[in-house]
Amino acid sequence: MIFNTKYPIVQAPMAGVQTSALCIAVSNAGGLGSLPCAMLSAEQLRAELLAIRAGTDQPYNVNFFAHTPPEINAARNLKWKNTLAPYYREFGLNIDEFPSGQGRTPFNAESAELLEEFKPPIVSFHFGLPKPELLKRVKAMGAQIISSATTVDEAIWLQANGCDFIIAQGLEAGGHRGHFLNHDLNLQMGTFALLPQVVKAVQVPVIAAGGIANPQGVAAAMALGASAVQVGTAYLLAPECSTSAIHRKALQSEAARHTALTNLFSGRPARGIVNRVIRELGALSESPPEFPLATPGIAPLRAKAESMGSGDFSPLWAGQNASECTATAAAETTRRLVSTLLPVKD
Repeated sequence: MIFNTKYPIVQAPMAGVQTSALCIAVSNAGGLGSLPCAMLSAEQLRAELLAIRAGTDQPYNVNFFAHTPPEINAARNLKWKNTLAPYYREFGLNIDEFPSGQGRTPFNAESAELLEEFKPPIVSFHFGLPKPELLKRVKAMGAQIISSATTVDEAIWLQANGCDFIIAQGLEAGGHRGHFLNHDLNLQMGTFALLPQVVKAVQVPVIAAGGIANPQGVAAAMALGASAVQVGTAYLLAPECSTSAIHRKALQSEAARHTALTNLFSGRPARGIVNRVIRELGALSESPPEFPLATPGIAPLRAKAESMGSGDFSPLWAGQNASECTATAAAETTRRLVSTLLPVKD
């Protein structure tokens, strides 16, 4: 297999709903476990990497965002504040304490320094690649590089700029879109339209992602030229996942059949289950400031609603195919995904 793993399965890094526990479980089962690092402090990242080192001797992936932090725009922030003000009043929150800030930190020199200590075998990025000097440091560790492409042009760019593997992220995928060259969503394609075009356009191995949640989907992606398949939503109910009770309930309900791309939770399009705030403000709104500046403002509403047992203001990330999302162990899910490809041994 391309990662020296038993099976061609990559567990999608899912920030906010998983820790090292899921990564370890998938790696030990024969897939490539992944750790999302974009929301971790340096201390938290060190603790998670120590846990992975203690929990598995198999290959694993650490994932970072590669966006350029935008400047805070007072006018945009005020517009977002005014949009959310009625909800703040509804929940008894003080709108004068409306928070602002970046919300997410991209890969930086501090991250690189920490990784140099642990030397993870695979490092992946979302939203392009970090600055060349940082990427050079990662490669010097001996790590192989993965990043997401949502168009053929992005795949070609990633290959030209040092990617060892490319994820063809179809429009069905849950969570944030990985686009970085062009923000026009009309250019985005479904997985099985994008995948063969990317395979044809590049020479590096391609990983299919988006809407793949069962053995038949894995086999179809491999038949179209994928060297591996990345799966996220199918793992969300696993006991090793830290998915909240509210999110788990939504995934097991009829609501999971209706997902949408929304920028309300971070300022950037991401796919999740439709809830109250998406219905009332519209999935793609002009109100939120640029990614990731929207996150702090909506966070108090999320916390308050969740304290009342509601996911009305929560990012309930999920792909378009949650039908195979079951509360089974991550190892079992991993083996099930490849059951039509090759004999599976425990």
